[in-house]
Amino acid sequence: MKEMQEKAAHVSSFLKGLASPHRLLILCHLAEGEQSVSTLIEETGIAQTSMSQHLNKLKNENIVSFRRDHRTLYYFICNEAAKDVMSVLYNHFCKEKE
Repeated sequence: MKEMQEKAAHVSSFLKGLASPHRLLILCHLAEGEQSVSTLIEETGIAQTSMSQHLNKLKNENIVSFRRDHRTLYYFICNEAAKDVMSVLYNHFCKEKE
């Protein structure tokens, strides 16, 4: 019982990391693959300062990670649970209907 309570607390924290319209929009784009910060800003319309805050929150929650190529940062979803969740959300809510 104690283990399940601890896991529930962890999952709750994880879901709070996702529970923002801006962060979900970012993650919808990252569900398509790695993206540069400038591309994410262009595709989402989120201001640079706000984008940095949301990416930092996602990074601190271990949902995304990044790689640096010279001066450009490329973000990607690194958390397997987040990949699974975003795969479902992407198919139902993010991708363009044909």
